[in-house]
Amino acid sequence: MRMLSAALLTAMIAVSPLAAQTTAPAAPASVVEDFKPSTLNQPGQAYPQVNSQGYARFRIVAPDAKAVKVSLGLGGRGGTVLTKAPDGSWMGTSEGPLDEGFHYYHLTVDGGTFNDPGTLNFYGSTRWESGIEIPAHDADFYALKDVPHGRVEQILFASPSTTSQRRAFVYTPPGYDRNARERYPVLYLQHGWGEDETAWANQGHANLIMDNLIAAGKTRPFIIVMTYGMTNDLRPGGPSGLAAFDIRPFQTVLLNELIPYVDGHFRTLSDQRHRAMAGLSMGGFETKLIAPKHLDTFAYIGLLSGGTMSLEDVNAAPGYRDKVKLTFVSFGSRELEGGRTGPPGGPRSDPRANAAALKQAGLNSVFFVSPDTGHEFQTWRRSLHAMAPLLFRD
Repeated sequence: MRMLSAALLTAMIAVSPLAAQTTAPAAPASVVEDFKPSTLNQPGQAYPQVNSQGYARFRIVAPDAKAVKVSLGLGGRGGTVLTKAPDGSWMGTSEGPLDEGFHYYHLTVDGGTFNDPGTLNFYGSTRWESGIEIPAHDADFYALKDVPHGRVEQILFASPSTTSQRRAFVYTPPGYDRNARERYPVLYLQHGWGEDETAWANQGHANLIMDNLIAAGKTRPFIIVMTYGMTNDLRPGGPSGLAAFDIRPFQTVLLNELIPYVDGHFRTLSDQRHRAMAGLSMGGFETKLIAPKHLDTFAYIGLLSGGTMSLEDVNAAPGYRDKVKLTFVSFGSRELEGGRTGPPGGPRSDPRANAAALKQAGLNSVFFVSPDTGHEFQTWRRSLHAMAPLLFRD
């Protein structure tokens, strides 16, 4: 099928606030008609919408289209085929409720892939995707509240190893600018495959999670550094598996370029016991490849849907027992049900049993499960919320 031109696409899928006046196709009788615009919608846009049960409803104006489908991300459980109305709009409601939290999605219009102009875009799957937020029962921990807020700022640092200037985002906690004598621990927090350094703040609300924890006195204030980790052309879950995955380019950027820059430009506690590394999915896999081999750099290790740490892994890393203060592993409950417990493309292992074995061996091992979520950001928001209070307990 032919790809639509940009001009034609603009004319076809322009959305106006009047979209709310269109009657939706009949939904199953069990669907409650209390739909409201998603909190991630563009200003003034009525669609997409979500209801109190977690169903999503979409409306696209494309009078000349032959077929329109909404394709949801990993947590969205499939796609939604839209039905054309007499006014040229296409509407549809998801077949079932979606998992709580954030989901990527895009439109397929006559075979072409496009974003929904009604909602904001987020970088995932190596492209800017549309995003929708399904209200969560526990959203309070990442809500924007009237508490002191930290700052997320962009930094640019030289990377001789990649002959480029690279970007990172740094979260500094509330009060960082007021007390010039105080120094802070640092968490290096990595995104997943197909995402970039914007993911943890935009999709994950890492800054709001920290602000709320600090305000409640539940965690020690610390700095978070988020940088781009996709220095490989290889997709970890691709046909080559993990055998061809080369961690060395990113490892050089992280250890030899980014960490020295951060320690030189921010008031950090720059010793091993005040530095942590964690990541989601691919970022967890990178953490596992880097941190255990550099235990003079990192004292805290977090794998969020990014594999597991076994007793064999610990025994293969000299000094792990003495130097690592916390091994944190987490998954969504649906991941455990589906058997996705290893790194993408890698061998499967029982993370719960591995965590228990580490604890029995005397290590500080914590295993966390996010209820009723899969390989998605609600799992990782909850994981960060659970992990942060355990870090840097001197």
